[in-house]
Amino acid sequence: MPLRVAVQEESEEVRNNEADLPEPTARGRKKAVVLSIVAVLLATGVGAGLLWAGGGGKTPGPEAGPKIRRVAVAKTDMSGVREMEGTLGYDSVRTIRGTGEGVVTWLPKQGVTVARGEQLYRVDERPTVVFYGRTPMYRRLDTPGSVGRDIRVVADNLKAVGYDIGQQPAPGTVVQQRAPVDQQTPADGGPSAAETDQETAEPGSGPPPSAQGDDADQGTGAGQPAEDRTGAGQSPTPARQITVKEGDGVLTEGLMSAIKRWQKSVGIEPTGVLESSDVVVTRSAVRVSEVSAQTGDATANDLLSVSATTKSVRIPVETLDLGTIKAGQKATVMLPDGTETTGEVATIGTTIKADQEGENGTGVTKINVTVSVDDAEAVKGIDAAPVQVRFEGETKKGVLAVPVGALLALREGGYAVRLAEGRSAEGRSAGGRLVPVDTGMFARGLVEISGEGIAEGMRVEATA
Repeated sequence: MPLRVAVQEESEEVRNNEADLPEPTARGRKKAVVLSIVAVLLATGVGAGLLWAGGGGKTPGPEAGPKIRRVAVAKTDMSGVREMEGTLGYDSVRTIRGTGEGVVTWLPKQGVTVARGEQLYRVDERPTVVFYGRTPMYRRLDTPGSVGRDIRVVADNLKAVGYDIGQQPAPGTVVQQRAPVDQQTPADGGPSAAETDQETAEPGSGPPPSAQGDDADQGTGAGQPAEDRTGAGQSPTPARQITVKEGDGVLTEGLMSAIKRWQKSVGIEPTGVLESSDVVVTRSAVRVSEVSAQTGDATANDLLSVSATTKSVRIPVETLDLGTIKAGQKATVMLPDGTETTGEVATIGTTIKADQEGENGTGVTKINVTVSVDDAEAVKGIDAAPVQVRFEGETKKGVLAVPVGALLALREGGYAVRLAEGRSAEGRSAGGRLVPVDTGMFARGLVEISGEGIAEGMRVEATA
């Protein structure tokens, strides 16, 4: 129901303290000067009158005091609905930069979608392919028995596109890391790559047995570096033992064989060795949002930008205006064509600095709020656009409310309202007693209040 507020037509000035007070002579003096000021409430960002008690002393009155009005406490329904401006666009934009040396020989077109197993660009006609995961390719995978989360990404993706990768050792298994492939020779006498899967043991059982008989006691075989196996009379280097942890993959013979078959299918020499530049790891399929390089450019530059294929609304919200916005809160997105679609607050992100300068020359601190869109079809034809977002808040029925300008903040803490009682001989407000109140919901310039003696129809003072 609409708010019922009685407003007196004529404005009144807040009474001034005109007494000529002597200079204070002791700290314990409890003379108080009551000032009316306007505060920015954290929950709504709207103005409210604040009251505080200062120390004793001679305080000159203001040249023109703030205007006040008399209003009635009203019983009404309140809703925490808020509207804010945001930008609709694709999620998770990132820049792809080439690595190593070479020349860019192929780039995709802007706007295309690249899925798992598809090439994103080519350098020296060698394709760089998209794999899904969370750990990037940060090293060259050329050492049988290597362990890591990046190897798990390779194993999972090759398996997902149909390649038989063999059995992966379980967490807790101890594996033996051998020399890199390009350092191994048939004359080494160590185990072949085909034996990687067999060189495992249960936790606590010690190093796996060597296929070289007595050489196991000398640490020769899979872990012996090439330079230690070529010089006569040199002491062999023990193999490195690694325990597989949860989330790790192992570069087994079966996986290296799958890598060879995959390399052949995408046009890479089938060596079984995976270069870090052969794969770009993304969370899911990506959309090419911008192509910044050209064919013929050096690869060690920014090549293109990609994003997720999903869209969301990003809203930079001033810290003091964040209010009751919470992750998971329902929202309505009003699109440029006048239609609406539903969504919810996906994340309340990291603190950012706005471009504009504040009053003191410092950047305004803002929080990035991201709202997901439930119906992808509703925003299918929009790449980027400004939109309005309506946040659905709590609704309360039949509560007592006053304009936020009626609130007075007390120095000892808490809030109060001043009863509107009479006027002075000069026509100024004579002011009434202060009544402490508890505050509830803030919405559209109103605040819910409660407390002993607070009743519907009670007249209080508020800033005009």
